[in-house]
Amino acid sequence: MKKWMFSIITFAFSLFVSSQELPKGFSYVKDFAPTIQMELRYCTHNNFMGVPVDGYEEPILITSTKTAKALAKIQELLLKKGLSLKVFDGYRPQTAVNHFVRWARIPNDTLTKKQYYPGLNKRNLFKLGYIATKSGHSRGSSVDLTIVHIATDTELDMGSPYDFFGTISHAQYKNLTKEQKANRYLLRKVMMANGFRPYKNEWWHFTLNNEPFPKTYFDFPVK
Repeated sequence: MKKWMFSIITFAFSLFVSSQELPKGFSYVKDFAPTIQMELRYCTHNNFMGVPVDGYEEPILITSTKTAKALAKIQELLLKKGLSLKVFDGYRPQTAVNHFVRWARIPNDTLTKKQYYPGLNKRNLFKLGYIATKSGHSRGSSVDLTIVHIATDTELDMGSPYDFFGTISHAQYKNLTKEQKANRYLLRKVMMANGFRPYKNEWWHFTLNNEPFPKTYFDFPVK
């Protein structure tokens, strides 16, 4: 077999195995907004558990189709300003949420404490609302994201890192610099103006208003 023909077949096969038939009403975000940047950490060790999360088989962003279209509109607006969305998480399988719960119930597993929850006792993550048995992400219309300067490829300074467990991550936390407050306001403003509502405890978390599956928690894999 000629080398070029083998390469084409290999590429086509890779596309086949890396995709799936999504439930009706869900889409791959890249099909609507291919320029949105992504750092899908739950496929890697770089997250608050320190291990790849169950259910995240590939670094691919999936959301409800309505959410994907709304994100595409926001991305178009930001691109005109030399900015881009950067998404950390979209649809989250219930399998992944269950993994979070199991991790939270192992008090001695504190590998990532210094980076993600230095001021908290892991035993309190449930009580404080950082870990729960259900997540809006599993309904397909919640996203975790920030904004990036395209020219410098740097995230806007939001005052705390993504997934940091602490009051500094609360959306209306006051003890921030003027620049950090302005950056959070910009993210909040563009998201709310395009149909999303914020979550008070996480500056990065937004959910689509009138989400299409408000009572359904899905569990198909991310791939």
